[in-house]
Amino acid sequence: MTADARIRVLLVDDDALVRTGLRLMLGGAPELEVVGEAADGVDVADAVTRSRPDVVLMDVRMPLLDGIAATRGVTTRAGHRPVVIVLTTFDADATVVEALRAGAAGFLLKHTPPERIVDAVRRAAAGEPVLSPTVARTLIDRVAAGGGPPDARRQRARERLALLTEREQEVARAVAAGLSNADIAARLYLSVGTVKAYVSSALARLELTNRTQLALMAHDAAED
Repeated sequence: MTADARIRVLLVDDDALVRTGLRLMLGGAPELEVVGEAADGVDVADAVTRSRPDVVLMDVRMPLLDGIAATRGVTTRAGHRPVVIVLTTFDADATVVEALRAGAAGFLLKHTPPERIVDAVRRAAAGEPVLSPTVARTLIDRVAAGGGPPDARRQRARERLALLTEREQEVARAVAAGLSNADIAARLYLSVGTVKAYVSSALARLELTNRTQLALMAHDAAED
């Protein structure tokens, strides 16, 4: 995406009224462009290929293919891979955590104020965290409380993090604490650009999709 290009957004929700509301909301931001819609997860792959969005706003609950499976399909597909933000009605919905593990960059509640949804889309397109530190901490703690044998998960996370350089591990732990790139730069006495480079290299080395997955892995590795 070039500096002067608009951020291309794909809307995925089985409720036509929700899609209409999101289209109207995002249409008011001159830097955003809604380039397509899909009514179910089964239609997402074709919609992504056809419209090549930068960001996908993905509903969690859909009748044929849910948002978790659709998110996994988007984040593991060959070629163009847009950023996915899942939408949910309740932040306690455990499927949100599953979506994050599937590669979603974060989540938004459907009743989030319009200006915050627009800001979240901007940040996601720029590779910035979509979750606030408080929400990130809550979700990460929820994942740590279940989802498989804790010892096995912890050992696997530690083995994978050992593949990173010492500085990349420091940055990964800061990401797990919910810090923004600017906060990490200040804490580690680095430039924001250098922090972004470390995050990108850590994601590439670990074959992860986004910083939320990196945060989950770093938190798993730190669990006692």
